[in-house]
Amino acid sequence: MTRSEACPPVTPSRNSQENPPPCPESDSEPSAPVPRRRSTAFLAVVLGVLVSAGPLATDLYLPAFPAIAEDLATTEARVQLTLTSSMLGLALGQLAVGPMSDAWGRRTPLLVGTALFMVTSLLCMFVTSVEMFIAIRFVQGLAGAAGAVVSHAVVRDLYEGDEAARFFSRLMLVSGMAPILGPLLGGQLLLVGSWPLSFALLALMNGVGFLAVLFFLPETLPRHDRQPMRIRPLLATVGRLLRDPRFVGPMLALGLNFGMMFTYISCFSFVAQNELGASPQMFGMLFSVNAVGMVTGTQVNSLLIGRVSMVRRLMGGLVLGLGAVAAMVVMEVTGTAGLVTISAALAVMMAGMGLVFPNATTLALSSQPPSVAGTASALAGSARFVFGGILAAVAGIAAGGEASLASMVWVMAVTGALALGIFALSAALERRAVA
Repeated sequence: MTRSEACPPVTPSRNSQENPPPCPESDSEPSAPVPRRRSTAFLAVVLGVLVSAGPLATDLYLPAFPAIAEDLATTEARVQLTLTSSMLGLALGQLAVGPMSDAWGRRTPLLVGTALFMVTSLLCMFVTSVEMFIAIRFVQGLAGAAGAVVSHAVVRDLYEGDEAARFFSRLMLVSGMAPILGPLLGGQLLLVGSWPLSFALLALMNGVGFLAVLFFLPETLPRHDRQPMRIRPLLATVGRLLRDPRFVGPMLALGLNFGMMFTYISCFSFVAQNELGASPQMFGMLFSVNAVGMVTGTQVNSLLIGRVSMVRRLMGGLVLGLGAVAAMVVMEVTGTAGLVTISAALAVMMAGMGLVFPNATTLALSSQPPSVAGTASALAGSARFVFGGILAAVAGIAAGGEASLASMVWVMAVTGALALGIFALSAALERRAVA
């Protein structure tokens, strides 16, 4: 269902297959443009490029972590802080960009964000200290927030319910190529040059993203749906969102699962190369194979739409991911962990993420009207990156000042258990309220 169709008189519920927002009171103003079927794939590609900027900025230079530590004469733990600073920048940036996009429309924040991301990518090529690197990565995270939050708001402007879940699955198919290609490309770039080449590629990619927004992405938020940038109404909207269990439950499940995934992303480079004996190129290949698990999960999600409810799809992804992490805990405790077995379990965990991300995002955003989609997307996105940055830093606190297999799997296990428990509790409380 798209926003151009009539809104049925249904009270939104997490157990329903669609969660339509209130219809506009007047049809006198044009609504957001609805893509035709032929343009839907192109829209997914454009938004996928924008959403991929942040993940690619994370994954592309992972194989170079040991080389960066040596080049900047620092420790691996401090290099890991460049990931944490980027995640915190993404979190804070989304809190600002989301309300801006609700007030000014979607295009302007995207254009400014992609341009700034391109500039900071170029600056990363010339850092001379890890402190400078951490600071620039923080600004790069602030800039990357535009693509992360506004792209999801655009989807909410145009689609609802299962149609939104289906589009998010398509979007993840495109953006999922970033973690597949990122480490693989990063490892190969190390064969032909030094690690700054990764950031040159990021600058080029964001230049393409800027041109795509400038020439091909229309404005999707009509003027009559925009919210003025005033502090009191904004705080009231945030407070209402944080009191709404239909939003908070999937938001926390999404944030905690992202934290679990980012713990893996930030730690596995060290674990694979230092503990499990992988080369930078082998690490890149394994990381890419694991990312195929996420893409597989998103496509399974698409096949389940219309057959299994959104809540059950999300719950299945949470259970699958936690089960894979539990298997890694057993391997670590019993001393049977190997490069192949750990990578296989990680691939299963990532398949669970492929079910969690589109359904949790849809449940959170579809419970709210399009006029606050930017703010809702900002809160959900900030939760993702706050959890990601903090948990990655916690996992890096180990003997010797670097991440270990034990710290990685135990942080992921606790996080996955919390995500499943919180969402199960929120779903039970909502069922009780509805009954």
